Amino acid sequence: MLNPFEILETINMISRENLDIRTITMGISLKNCADPDVDKACEKVYKKITTYAKDLVAVGCDIEKQYGIPIINKRISVTPIASLVDVLEEKTTENCVKLAKALDSAAKKVGVNFIGGYSALVHKGFTDGERVLIESIPEVLSSTDIVCSSVNVGTTKAGINMDAVALMGRIVKKAAELTRDNGGFACAKLVVFANAVEDNPFMAGAFHGEGEGECVINVGVSGPGVVKCALEKVKGEPFDVVADTIKKTAFKITRMGQLVAQEASKRLGVPFGIVDLSLAPTPAIGDSVAYILEEMGLEKCGTHGTTAALALLNDAVKKGGVMASSHVGGLSGAFIPVSEDAGMISAAKCGLLTLEKLEAMTCVCSVGLDMIAVPGDTTAETISAIIADEAAIGMVNTKTTAVRIIPAPGKKVGDTVEFGGLLGSGPIMPVKEYSSSEFIARGGRIPAPLQALKN
Repeated sequence: MLNPFEILETINMISRENLDIRTITMGISLKNCADPDVDKACEKVYKKITTYAKDLVAVGCDIEKQYGIPIINKRISVTPIASLVDVLEEKTTENCVKLAKALDSAAKKVGVNFIGGYSALVHKGFTDGERVLIESIPEVLSSTDIVCSSVNVGTTKAGINMDAVALMGRIVKKAAELTRDNGGFACAKLVVFANAVEDNPFMAGAFHGEGEGECVINVGVSGPGVVKCALEKVKGEPFDVVADTIKKTAFKITRMGQLVAQEASKRLGVPFGIVDLSLAPTPAIGDSVAYILEEMGLEKCGTHGTTAALALLNDAVKKGGVMASSHVGGLSGAFIPVSEDAGMISAAKCGLLTLEKLEAMTCVCSVGLDMIAVPGDTTAETISAIIADEAAIGMVNTKTTAVRIIPAPGKKVGDTVEFGGLLGSGPIMPVKEYSSSEFIARGGRIPAPLQALKN
């Protein structure tokens, strides 16, 4: 039973420490919407989404009012659309765009913030439909408003599809150019994964995996500000105390997420899937993963010791969260999206937080190189090489890694690109001046590591 102190503590977390539910995401299977005729497929997709998710936003708002818990986003994830393209009689970019616009229209109709699942899983090879879908991504992301896309190019079991990696470098460049007037905004809606998970509620990488059921509710919590405030009370204490404090705080945050998830599940008549307990920052002052690391004793995020501090944080968050819910999933850890984290932005602007340091940090945190803005003249091959490096970290360490990179057209190191809202603003970060083009041109597959041989 909750005692008055716990209730007051939760109220304080919400009112003063930026605690919120970052997203309620409804996963919807579109497998039975497949049709050789693209117009019929679009009709089925629109009808299914608008039927299943018609009450999602209203229910989220009602829970928010009843419990006083801010729920920032209501979202939808769907089965990877490449599986629908594979069934089409005419597999063309034009028909892919039609499907994407059906997703966009349906998502707008029900009032959600984003819809994810314009996706393809090509870690071992391409089907005809997958290749066409990937080729259509720049046009889709530049001609729709709230559709998000992801492509999985590697797994620990399969290795890395370097043909897909090379292709994605070109796709990112083209997406940036098509949204030149918006700072390359289309790239903020595109994630390249290794070891993508099937129940991730966070955008832009969410999709409803092949192993998922007909419909499910997944919830993503947040709360970097809450963790920072908790650590302020144990200043100077040993790391054992720091870890224990983070675990206890993560437990409380996840319990709130579990409450919202179960309530949404009951009201919508949809099974509860998972709580993703990732610490997702925002540009708001105080709501920063970087500030947590600095609270541990680092003068500035990115200095020596940052990777160790992040490893402790990520581990403690997971340990605390798994005690609070029987269904923890998604990505669950600490996110380090540069443009979405006030502390990361500050560290990147002063040159302390570099791509190389971020890459090291991704070895021990939740995802990867997220919301990184680089000069607009960065080559497609360099972008592919950055993706390959991050996929290799995921493959060898049996973890999910991702790249969401924006080659901002017309921008150079020292400039800033503005996205607004939760996406924040990104300082343009330098990349290596030496070429990786011959490396990327080899193509083929990087073989799976020895870790894959577990059976």
